[in-house]
Amino acid sequence: MKTDSPDPEGLMLPVPGVDYGPLDGLLGYALRRAQNALYLDFYRATAEWDVSPQRFAALVLIARNPGLRQGLLAQAMGLHRSGALRLTDWLTAQGWAERRDAPDDARAWGLHLTPTGKRRLAKLEAAVAEHDRALLAALGEQGIALKAGLDRLAWVATAQSTAPDNKHRRPKP
Repeated sequence: MKTDSPDPEGLMLPVPGVDYGPLDGLLGYALRRAQNALYLDFYRATAEWDVSPQRFAALVLIARNPGLRQGLLAQAMGLHRSGALRLTDWLTAQGWAERRDAPDDARAWGLHLTPTGKRRLAKLEAAVAEHDRALLAALGEQGIALKAGLDRLAWVATAQSTAPDNKHRRPKP
């Protein structure tokens, strides 16, 4: 079932004869290369269902937090509200999630997986778990340390980018 989901970007392997200058020495550029490769591999593992890492994450979060409000989904995924709206619209159009009125607030609604969404998520979780196991196995003993290091990096980078004295922010237009 193919939708309007964009195809994953291509591999960012070094191209012979191209001078990458300082890019090859940058942590962020190495992470971007790895992210593209991981996305392509994830897409291969879930292509049968046309599910990106973002869509998978949304399904997991909704399943584990029935009644999750769209704004909180956006916050949990680091999305703008409009991005969460498009994601929610896609999930509901597939019949995998639905909006239900919140019992404690007549003006609000929460997200819930449908029975179809729950069945789909079970298949996706199995495929993604196998995908992750294969990656960790390929990395050997370094896999667990790498994951811990990436988690730490996310915290450090977030702390630096949100610090009140951060002088590295771009000026507002």
